[in-house]
Amino acid sequence: MNITPKEIEDYCKEFSLQDTELLSQLTTKTWETEEMPQMLSGSLVGGLLQMLVKISGAERILEIGMFTGYSALKMAEALPENGTIDCCELIEKHINTAKSWFNKTKLGEKITVHKGAAIKSLDKFEDQTYDLLFVDADKSNYPSYHKRGLSLLKVGGIAIFDNMLWSGTVLEPSDIDAIALRETAELIKNNDRLEPLLIPIRDGVMVYRKCY
Repeated sequence: MNITPKEIEDYCKEFSLQDTELLSQLTTKTWETEEMPQMLSGSLVGGLLQMLVKISGAERILEIGMFTGYSALKMAEALPENGTIDCCELIEKHINTAKSWFNKTKLGEKITVHKGAAIKSLDKFEDQTYDLLFVDADKSNYPSYHKRGLSLLKVGGIAIFDNMLWSGTVLEPSDIDAIALRETAELIKNNDRLEPLLIPIRDGVMVYRKCY
């Protein structure tokens, strides 16, 4: 299922804030060299992330699933001078690629990469709080990322989960990923501490605010 026709998506991109030259190069290189370039969050999701960082005044961000570094750099552009991003990434190839892009800009100094399974990496953050959480990693662990991430998110903080429509398969979930994504959506909806909004941008973006 195509959530949004390509022509409409291209139109939205045309009338949205454009990527910097560095991010455009990163995007092109990712599509040329990666086996699954569609994992890149893209300019519309990236633009939403950037807007939420600016609106919320976020200074400390936790990202679960970094891929080639696009979303981290996109958010870093919107951070204040003292802002930081902790990125969890499992695959060494992606870490090396992302760091090569981070090293091309001073924005990379705001980003710390934590190698390994995110579930284990999150243990080191248990005494910290974050203003914003972005999750774009293995879908089967989304319920766990939501539960663990919520405990790290400050009151008033914002969380964003990518791919929450999973090409529409969440309507009648049958595989492990679609089932996990549907479970995550229900956990969020049924928590009265949260104010959720599920948006049909690209493959679906869930945004929620932690109220108390």
